[in-house]
Amino acid sequence: MLFNSIDFAIFLPLVFTIYWLIGTKRLKFQNLLILLASYVFYGWWDWRFLSLVAFSSFVDFFVGLGIYKTNNKLRKKLLLWTSIIVNLGLLGTFKYYNFFLENIQDAFSFFGQNINIGFLNIILPVGISFYTFQTLSYSIDVYKGKLIPSKNFIAFSAFVSFFPQLVAGPIERAKHLLPQFNKPRKFNKTEAIYGLRQMLWGFFKKIVIADNCAEIANEIFNNSTDYNGSTLLIGALFFTFQIYGDFSGYSDIAIGLSRLFGFNLMKNFAFPYFSRDIAEFWRRWHISLSTWFRDYLYIPLGGSKGGKLNKIRNTFIIFIVSGFWHGANWTFIIWGALNAIYFLPLLISKKNRNNLDVIAQGRFIPKYKEFGQMLLTFSLTVIAWIFFRAENVSHAINYLSTIFSVSIFEPIQFQTLNLNFSLIPIIIVFILIEWLGRENEFAIEKIFNKWYRPVRWGVYYTIIAIILVYSGAQQDFIYFQF
Repeated sequence: MLFNSIDFAIFLPLVFTIYWLIGTKRLKFQNLLILLASYVFYGWWDWRFLSLVAFSSFVDFFVGLGIYKTNNKLRKKLLLWTSIIVNLGLLGTFKYYNFFLENIQDAFSFFGQNINIGFLNIILPVGISFYTFQTLSYSIDVYKGKLIPSKNFIAFSAFVSFFPQLVAGPIERAKHLLPQFNKPRKFNKTEAIYGLRQMLWGFFKKIVIADNCAEIANEIFNNSTDYNGSTLLIGALFFTFQIYGDFSGYSDIAIGLSRLFGFNLMKNFAFPYFSRDIAEFWRRWHISLSTWFRDYLYIPLGGSKGGKLNKIRNTFIIFIVSGFWHGANWTFIIWGALNAIYFLPLLISKKNRNNLDVIAQGRFIPKYKEFGQMLLTFSLTVIAWIFFRAENVSHAINYLSTIFSVSIFEPIQFQTLNLNFSLIPIIIVFILIEWLGRENEFAIEKIFNKWYRPVRWGVYYTIIAIILVYSGAQQDFIYFQF
């Protein structure tokens, strides 16, 4: 079920009303409703994949209890590896099985040997990468003694399948989200208002920015051989705004929606395009995934401890695995490796933690140096996104070679693009609002609060009107494919 669909517009008020009518003293029934609603929400795409969510919940629930109850170290490890093999096994089968077989087949063909391999005719379950990592971290935390396992199967299953963030995150930690299912939740009007405000901004980013930028980006990327370098650069810029508006928009909707039900989800984006270096970018982009890899892969590998070679090795591992997490394609692996290359100079020079504060904090205009750093980081990010968006490696290389050719100085081929030029000033205003609200949880959290109430509500209705006007180009959320 899509957030930006008629189905969800009926689903949400119905679930919300029943949820709060149940009352805070009937916590078990509230959790049961969330579980049922989540399964309906997820099963709306394909009910058959509900069995995977249920199976992951079942395995990790009992693995957690088993680890906690035994003092035998070998048994603890066996139970942990059961969770790891089951979760990563399901993910690997659905997401990477055919990818590995294709590469094995290509390797044999390269040496003149043609082999027939049986590929699986399966589709990727929506959100499997997200809920797999969420349940896996639960088992690991219980094993490490950082978390007491849940004894309530309904609450645990609701935690795994919580519909606001089930299919595209944030990837929640059990330490943060699971306890919220075990505490009475009271309706908080202030939290609900902030939640609706965050949802509004999320819908704006998705429907107005992402979906409309997608039309131009898709046209240019899908027909890249027909365009010159300057037009391809425009396509890359539109995709850069598309993926940010799409994914951060989903996160805003998910976090805001959770607040309506009395839950607090972790922040997943912190205005990453205003970063001054690539290390800061990755502290601000898809925070739930970045911190997951930091805690469960980078630190266990040794992190930044040891010599330079260990640091470089660990950096490449975490970025390449992050790229591979996004999809079974060499383009994602190169995208991850490219970000590792961007990151290495900062790591070697020990400048990767220089920019921990908000850029131009307390100021409207950044310093010249800050602006230059931000522009360079943004430019490097745009180049990396080309590999992320390209169909294959050769497509990405040809795309980049055209950009970095003399045709970059030719006029942009606007006449061949179905570009609604009114979108340009809207994007500019969008960037300005994001800049003004960069010190908040989300852009419009507080920036209109001091305005006269009728004016403030006028702004919100204007945003709604713009969403309705620009809602024709509906696109699926990009991260549903991961």
